[in-house]
Amino acid sequence: MGVFLRALRALVLLAGFYLLCFAVLGVFAGIGAAAYWRGVNPLALKITVVLALLAFPVVRGMLLLRTPKDDGEDGLSVAEAQQPRLWAAVREVAGAAGTRTPDEILLTGDVNAAVTENARLLGLLPGRRRLYLGTPLMTGLDEAQLRAVLAHEFGHYGHADTRLSAITARGRHAIARTVNAFTEKAEQQAEKERLRQEKAAAKAVRKGRKAKEIDTSGAGWTYRRMGKLFIAYGLFALRATRSDGRRQELAADRLAVRIAGRDATASALRETAVLAAAHDFYLRGYATCGIPAGLLPPYGQFHGGLARLLAEPARQAELDELRHDLPAGEPSPYDAHPPTAERIRLIEALPDDGRGGHPAGAALDLLHDPGRVLAELEAATLTEEALHMRRADWPELVHLGIRARHEADAEPLRDALARVAGGHTGLHALLDAADRGALWQIADGLPKSRTAEQASGRAAREFLRPALLDALSSLVLLELADARMAWWEMSWAESARLRLPDGYDTWLQPALEALVADVPDTAPLRRLLPQASPA
Repeated sequence: MGVFLRALRALVLLAGFYLLCFAVLGVFAGIGAAAYWRGVNPLALKITVVLALLAFPVVRGMLLLRTPKDDGEDGLSVAEAQQPRLWAAVREVAGAAGTRTPDEILLTGDVNAAVTENARLLGLLPGRRRLYLGTPLMTGLDEAQLRAVLAHEFGHYGHADTRLSAITARGRHAIARTVNAFTEKAEQQAEKERLRQEKAAAKAVRKGRKAKEIDTSGAGWTYRRMGKLFIAYGLFALRATRSDGRRQELAADRLAVRIAGRDATASALRETAVLAAAHDFYLRGYATCGIPAGLLPPYGQFHGGLARLLAEPARQAELDELRHDLPAGEPSPYDAHPPTAERIRLIEALPDDGRGGHPAGAALDLLHDPGRVLAELEAATLTEEALHMRRADWPELVHLGIRARHEADAEPLRDALARVAGGHTGLHALLDAADRGALWQIADGLPKSRTAEQASGRAAREFLRPALLDALSSLVLLELADARMAWWEMSWAESARLRLPDGYDTWLQPALEALVADVPDTAPLRRLLPQASPA
């Protein structure tokens, strides 16, 4: 389908949204008129209020025509004078793709590359072009693979995809605003009903009656039904444009093969899938590990530490497995991107173009002083709160970050101990309370499921025992860590490992289980702990 027909279809789908809105408002108007057929009455006034509340999100979605602007604030803008090699590579690939070079390059912290264009007059006139380029992508790709990624993105410029997105984006945002408005109203109704029922339940308990179970499933029903109407239209619009979107992606892949070569394009897709998984693991296990303790990695390492994970020899087997076992993926009827495995299969089925097997430098080397760039990127991508956190080297970061998570896990037990025994809330105070026979009274103050709340006697203890054991384990590890008898050892080769004194791997679990027995025995655990400080 040509550009003109695609633009026409996008306009028709956008117009369809407004026709749907007018149809809904017309129905509301008809219902309102019928309500007043026999004159003004309380029921008619109530219907008018309900219809007005339902009409407001529809009218708001119609009137807010402006779509969010691509203001370039989600990345680090790099000028050509700062990064001449990167700009030269981008300019070369854009020329080979037969399209205009982007006006701006923004580096991001995502495993992604994307192009945008602030087209005017619903895409009829070209606008400012931006290229978003993720530094994690550059960290894991070589220059040939990066050229393939750039060529693919510039293929969207050549097919006018970015200009047509101005029309389709307007329709998506209008539908999303309307659906979100109905969803928010439904949630407000449900919360209001929940509070009402909780108040009634509390009143019933005070009078000695059994409280009814909280049920808000019916609250906000009308708002949810209205939202589903617009969701259905949005899904219809996605289905209508799905086939073109997939053709555009495959056409962009063919352009990448022509410019960068078959092998580089296929391997770039494989590596991108691998990097997405590795980067997600890195963020969870390393870069953000210290946030519970208010810590960030050394400057430049929040994004730069990924290179150390990718270079770790012990991780290569995992990465190779990801490269060769890409999930085929079930194609969604609404996804404009074909599954990555399918794209790779189509590319690798092309004739050998003789451009494989040539060594290429790392894509990150296109940046002048990459360490400084990655440090500057933190200021552009992290929140103000994060930027004010203390910086720590990796071993300290991992140890204190895991310790902070155990501190949070132990907090409910400390609170329960304070309510029962008062005073100190440390482990030795808990053991003293257990010796006085108060352990299960303390455990009863831990958060419980609805089923556990209804249990009593031995059944109640069986529900409480796993939660008590977990919280005690955290409290014990905190005690040992603060006495420098235990620590979490950071490694790029594997997850952080808990280091305990010799024999504790064997003795600690039985000691904890003895403590949470029906008749608690604190002696085995006391023998493993450092001596309590004098009060």
